Amino acid sequence: MKKGRLYLVPNTLDFGVEGAAVDLQTVLPLHIIQTAARLEHWAAESAKTTRAFLKRVDAICPLSQPLQELRITELPRPPKGRANDLLNQNQAWNALLAPALAGQDLGLISEAGLPAVADPGALLVAAAHAADIEVIPLSGPSALLMALSASGLNGQSFAFVGYLPVEAPARAARIRELEALSARQQQTQLMIETPYRNSALLHALLSTLKPQTRLSISCGLSLEQGWTRSATVAEWRSSGESMPDKVPAVFSLLA
Repeated sequence: MKKGRLYLVPNTLDFGVEGAAVDLQTVLPLHIIQTAARLEHWAAESAKTTRAFLKRVDAICPLSQPLQELRITELPRPPKGRANDLLNQNQAWNALLAPALAGQDLGLISEAGLPAVADPGALLVAAAHAADIEVIPLSGPSALLMALSASGLNGQSFAFVGYLPVEAPARAARIRELEALSARQQQTQLMIETPYRNSALLHALLSTLKPQTRLSISCGLSLEQGWTRSATVAEWRSSGESMPDKVPAVFSLLA
């Protein structure tokens, strides 16, 4: 039996931002919307978010099945580290591929942006490759790459380092480590934070980084109120810039 394919379906970047829903057609090509509309099986970070996405798809291109009849399965939770937990999770990842193994196409979607990029879905993609299932990435918004392109920092060498430690001493140590690495390799370092801690991360960066280090922040990308600002740390300190606590942001530095 011919196997189905795993489609990596991009989502919008407005999840959880009150009153900021964007027109789907302004951020996704029509053929992506049409592909999403025909898929009947989904692996999702959040079933609730996926249903909201598919409602928006349906308004543009009718779904092949009523929304309540689509099969949406959430990705496994991270294991606790015990051998049985790891084994059970591997079995859960492989079970998600059952539709593709039975010859039906499967969609993978994240809460926002590109699936499998800063996203647990990468493990499903790896399992698909191991099962010899064709993986098809679809083009769409990526907050990380959009922030990098808008920053004016080094786009030839960069690294995404995820979340920094929450505890102040460990966070400051990590910031100094990333600044030293950036200076040594002339490499842009990108990071994110839970929106309600945006201001805390900005304060930590401005308190720890050297004055001449360049810092770029992109906030609410693809949203009407979105913005990007790049300046030296000294200029940021003098501007008194504040951060919203409900809008996602990407922080980038280059020493």
